[in-house]
Amino acid sequence: MPMIAAADGCPLWVEFEGPPQAPVLVLSNSLGTDLHMWDAQAALFAQSFRVVRYDRRGHGKSGVPHGPYTMEQLARDALAIADALGLGRFHWCGLSMGGMEGMWLAAHAAARLDRLILSNTCCFYPDKPVWDRRIAAVRSVGDLSLLADWILRLWFSPRFLTGAGAAAVTPFRSMLSATQIEGYIGCCEAIRDMDHRDILPHIHAPTLVIAGRYDQATPVAAAKLIHSRIRDAGLEIFDSGHFTNVEQPEAYARLVLDFLRCPT
Repeated sequence: MPMIAAADGCPLWVEFEGPPQAPVLVLSNSLGTDLHMWDAQAALFAQSFRVVRYDRRGHGKSGVPHGPYTMEQLARDALAIADALGLGRFHWCGLSMGGMEGMWLAAHAAARLDRLILSNTCCFYPDKPVWDRRIAAVRSVGDLSLLADWILRLWFSPRFLTGAGAAAVTPFRSMLSATQIEGYIGCCEAIRDMDHRDILPHIHAPTLVIAGRYDQATPVAAAKLIHSRIRDAGLEIFDSGHFTNVEQPEAYARLVLDFLRCPT
């Protein structure tokens, strides 16, 4: 069942691996990437969990309906996938935009979530014109590959981007370049209009917040705000840029697994 229909009919590409009877872990990726952003962790996670990955609408192999999209709509897409796969409850690990969806799910569909990992993410952007300018730039060039150098600098720390991690960056340039303009813009509009600040205190799932010390897209201050508003949440800060799971793949995987296996 690789393709699942959202409530409005948008086709969503889904992949899953791991023991069928194991606890379920849903992985949700960032703006401008597809499910392969988790390639460094998926096989390891699948040793202990039924791992579900999917391409968000507007990305990868999923449909690209006209926007704007909303964060609620994107989170409900995830619920449609869970329902189609017969998943009652599941763990959620979302990075960047995936974390934004995770906050909505944990507050509005609490009965479905077990543990929540909010990685390199943000609950609110006060400076809306920043997103308007990004949308205008994308529309103007009409090809995300022409903005790849700028966006990659938001995703990765300078040391990783130009050093030993350069080879690991190549697939992300390809993912970004393959993302269709309408899908990218629709998701930008969802991020711009999101405000999760008031729902954070309503999240009661065990929560781990992860941040990158050199993250320009969702700075440590954004992680600390989320951490401060979710009761008993944990906070871990890595020496990384925005994609902590790529810059610190082994340490990131260990942290996530330790958190998911921790007794309640």
